[in-house]
Amino acid sequence: MTRGGKGAWKAMRRRDPYARLAERSGARARSAYKLEEIDRKYRLIAPNSRVIDLGAAPGSWSQYAAARLRGGALIAVDMRAMAPLQKVRFIRGDFTAPAVRAQVLDALGGAKADLVLSDLAPNLSGIRSADQARAAALLGAVLAFCRRGLRPGGALLAKLFAGESAEAVRAQIEAGFERARGIKPDASRPQSKEFYLLARGFRRGAIAPEVSG
Repeated sequence: MTRGGKGAWKAMRRRDPYARLAERSGARARSAYKLEEIDRKYRLIAPNSRVIDLGAAPGSWSQYAAARLRGGALIAVDMRAMAPLQKVRFIRGDFTAPAVRAQVLDALGGAKADLVLSDLAPNLSGIRSADQARAAALLGAVLAFCRRGLRPGGALLAKLFAGESAEAVRAQIEAGFERARGIKPDASRPQSKEFYLLARGFRRGAIAPEVSG
C-alpha cells in the first residue's frame, strides 16, 4: 500500500462508525456487526448450537458467536492464523481441501452442525470474472461440507458477491434448503458487492453429489 493509500485507508476507517465501535467494544473486526445484525433480526444462533465458522480470521464472528453460546460447540477454520478464543476450536487450513473438511467433521465427533457461517472470500485479483469464479469455488466447498456435516433442517449463512457466478451458486444453495433470503447488513460498506444468503431448512438429498468433496 502506498503512503497516500494508507493515509486514505486510515481516514476512511476514522469515518467508519462500525470500525470505531469495534475499537471501543473490543470486537476483533467491524465485521462482527454484520453477524450481530443478522442474528438479532433472524434469531440465528441458538444457545446450544454446534456452529462452524469458515473464513474465521481474525475471529470477529467466532468471538460474537461464542458469546451467544451456552453449550454446543464452535469450530473456526481459516488459512490464516487466529488468536485463541475461549470456547472455540480453531483449525488452520484451506477449506477447499477435502482433508481440511475431514478435520472439521472429525472435530464434530460424529455429530452434525446446526449452523454453518461462511465469510469466505477469495484473494481478489481485480478481474471480476475470475474473482467471481473463485468465490463460487469457495461456496462449492461449503456446499460439499454441508452435504456431510450439516444436520437436516440446519442453516447456512454465506457471503456472496453480486454477479453471474453468484447467481449460479445461489441457485445451488436455494435448491438444498427449504427457504433462503439475500441480506445486505448495514455494516456492509455501501460500495461493496458483497451480500449474505441466509438459507434454512437444509435438505441433504437436494445437494447434488458432484459438489461434495
